[in-house]
Amino acid sequence: MRIVFATNNAHKLSEIRQILGHRIEVLSLSDIGCHADIPETADTLEGNALQKAEYVVDHYHISCFADDTGLEVDALGGAPGVFSARYAGEGHDSEANMSKLLGELGENNNRKARFRTVIALITLDGDHREVNTFEGIVEGQITHERHGDEGFGYDPIFQPDGYDKTFAQLGMDIKNHISHRARATEKLARFLSGK
Repeated sequence: MRIVFATNNAHKLSEIRQILGHRIEVLSLSDIGCHADIPETADTLEGNALQKAEYVVDHYHISCFADDTGLEVDALGGAPGVFSARYAGEGHDSEANMSKLLGELGENNNRKARFRTVIALITLDGDHREVNTFEGIVEGQITHERHGDEGFGYDPIFQPDGYDKTFAQLGMDIKNHISHRARATEKLARFLSGK
């Protein structure tokens, strides 16, 4: 089976390909010649994921899935949430995003947070479209400072429950088994393998 993953993020693409293995051939946007800046203007993770998948299906007529991920911090009322990638501005600057988050939390002892990924899948069968969504959540804590240099985004300051290391310290093999994206992708893979 061939399917497009609507992302320009090389980290996400390699993570998804590792998780799905050889079961499904995952094409990137550049593989299909899509270099557009696909809009993400919804106010929910589900909305953004669906918007991206719909764009590819509408313009390229191939089955597609897209994800959106947010870091939800309890003490910040669920922020940065849908704005996680551009929390400190439109530059998608991970260092600036982490600095802003740590600054806003300050010495607050409530460090409870979760990563949530929503994957929207649109499969085409002739003119018929089927839409499904899959969610993955991992609970954890925001550390007081950065630890580790693997991963991307907020990985150096997110410590998943049950571990004494951040995502950035655990390494990609462990992260790919326990992460929010892994959980959502496993649901996606189980669904696709049943097709």
